[in-house]
Amino acid sequence: MYPAELVKPMREDLTSIGFDELQTAAAVEAAIAKEGTTLVVVNSVCGCAAANARPGAKASLANEKKPDHLVTVFAGVDKEATDKARGFMVPFPPSSPSMALFKNGELVHMLERHHIEGRPADMIAENLKDAYNEYCS
Repeated sequence: MYPAELVKPMREDLTSIGFDELQTAAAVEAAIAKEGTTLVVVNSVCGCAAANARPGAKASLANEKKPDHLVTVFAGVDKEATDKARGFMVPFPPSSPSMALFKNGELVHMLERHHIEGRPADMIAENLKDAYNEYCS
């Protein structure tokens, strides 16, 4: 578990732009069950989360179509919520950071760590925008 003061700015990087932070399994279940599209970002303290994942997720929202709901769980901090979110991402193995797009509770698009690490934020954003254009209204 990471100290709260260490992860606070990393949490706020997403919550400050409208992501709801989920800290319990029940909150994750409720978020995934919502009608419409939901982007789940598995946040992390690693460098690729700071340089690629969070900036890519934020930039992806500059799109005509975007998810109805934006949520995040924090790997290594909110274990219960992260484990529950990853359960909805099967058959993909757990990785952080990662991003998943759900439509009416069904996983429709997944970005694993190996899709994020070493790739520029704008490439990640474009990948997500393509998914939004296909699945979001």
